[in-house]
Amino acid sequence: MPNNDKPVNGQENPSFFDLIDQMPPPPVLELDGKPGTRRLARLRAAWKESWEEGGFLYQRWEEVFQARHGSWHEVANWIKAAALFGGLSLIVMMLDAAGDIASVTLKGLSAVPATDGGDGSGLWGTVDHPIRLFLADQAAHLSVAPAALYAFWQLTGLLGLVGGFFGNAGARIAWLLFGIGSLAMIWSTAPAGGRAAATGLAALMWALASIFALRGLTLRPIVHNHPPQFMPQFNPTLHLHATLPAPAPAGDDFDDEDDNVHPLQR
Repeated sequence: MPNNDKPVNGQENPSFFDLIDQMPPPPVLELDGKPGTRRLARLRAAWKESWEEGGFLYQRWEEVFQARHGSWHEVANWIKAAALFGGLSLIVMMLDAAGDIASVTLKGLSAVPATDGGDGSGLWGTVDHPIRLFLADQAAHLSVAPAALYAFWQLTGLLGLVGGFFGNAGARIAWLLFGIGSLAMIWSTAPAGGRAAATGLAALMWALASIFALRGLTLRPIVHNHPPQFMPQFNPTLHLHATLPAPAPAGDDFDDEDDNVHPLQR
């Protein structure tokens, strides 16, 4: 049987099955009056041999013990494969559970009984009634119940408010879209005479709720005024190179004319 284990102390590290084949056949034993099998005895001997220092199972246990303190590149390949397989299995299970939860939630929203639109009286009814009418009118052209649309709209607002309060960026984006969509629905459905008042009232309610949903959000840029870790040093230096004439030999007359200089003749 091929052995892929690394050698230990310059010697090959046999596998557990190699140890079974290499064990000498033990004598037949009598157990409770029944003859024991040689295969079972060889298996016990190989099991004991593999747990001794340098054995197959002993080395695997040492690799598991060293994996706790080593990096990912130092871990044995079989531990990496087992970890990856376990992680992928966990991800698949989580995705399957998330799909079931989402399916049950959507079915529950579709089975919500129809709610009464109300007469739009009161402060909240002035804002809520146009939204109910808008969703009911749009649901007539879709294969979904108006109550499911209204429940989904409420759920979006609730998740945006709670998630935004805890600083979740996605929840705050959902809250902004929830408010803009609500204002658009109220403007398009409210009576023409009170359209501006209903939309303005909804905008004020949304702004008050945004105090909690957008808690801690600021548009002021954050300036980090930390000194740099390394400040380059500039030391300008001016180098002047002057060429001095060689000293003249003793007895030389500087008034003498050069050989190549001739007086001007007319």
